[in-house]
Amino acid sequence: MVAIVDYGVGNLFSLKSSLLSIGEQVIITKDETQLKNADRIILPGVGAFGDAVKKLAENGLDQKVKNLALAGKPVLGICLGMQMLLEKSYEYGEHKGLGLIKGEIRPISEVVPPTYKIPHIGWNALNFKRESPLFKYVKNGDFVYFVHSYYGANCPSVIADTEYGANLTAVVANGNVYGCQFHPEKSGEVGLKILKAFCEL
Repeated sequence: MVAIVDYGVGNLFSLKSSLLSIGEQVIITKDETQLKNADRIILPGVGAFGDAVKKLAENGLDQKVKNLALAGKPVLGICLGMQMLLEKSYEYGEHKGLGLIKGEIRPISEVVPPTYKIPHIGWNALNFKRESPLFKYVKNGDFVYFVHSYYGANCPSVIADTEYGANLTAVVANGNVYGCQFHPEKSGEVGLKILKAFCEL
C-alpha cells in the first residue's frame, strides 16, 4: 500500500492513477494511522514552498512524515515535495524544510544563463551521479518532465542531475528518503518505471 500525503496542495489524482496503472494499492490520506500502516509514503507538491510547509504543519503532517521517515519507512518527495525534504528554502523569504536531506532550495535564476526561460518546463535527460535502486528500470540519459523555478543546492545527496544551462538537481536520496524534482506521473514510461522501483523498496 502506498499512501499519498493529502495536505491540500497539488493534483493528487494523476499520481494515484499512475500508481494504480502499475498495480499498486493507493490511498490519499492525512490520517496518521493510515500513514503508519502504509508500506511507503509519497509527498507530492506544487506551488510555493512557504505555503506548502505551512499547510503540511497545520495538521502536524510535517512531524508525522518526518517521524515515519526516521523510523525507516520509504518516502518519496515529488517536485515541491522533494524540495520540502531539504533543510530550507529561499523562495519568497527563508523557510524551514523537513531536514531529512541536507541542502537548500535556491532560484535556478542564480545559476542558469539569462537567456534561459524560467520556470524550467519540459523534458530533460537524467544524468546519474551514482547508482540507486530507484534507477533499477531506467537508464542514464532517459528523459523526464520538469516544471520548476527553484532547485536543490549545496546538497551532497544528489544521485542524478539534469542540464539546463547548468547542472540542476534532479534526484536526491538519503537512506530510505528519496526525492524527484521532476514529475514521474507526467514522465511517461520512464516515470512509471521510477515509481515501480520505489514501490519495490
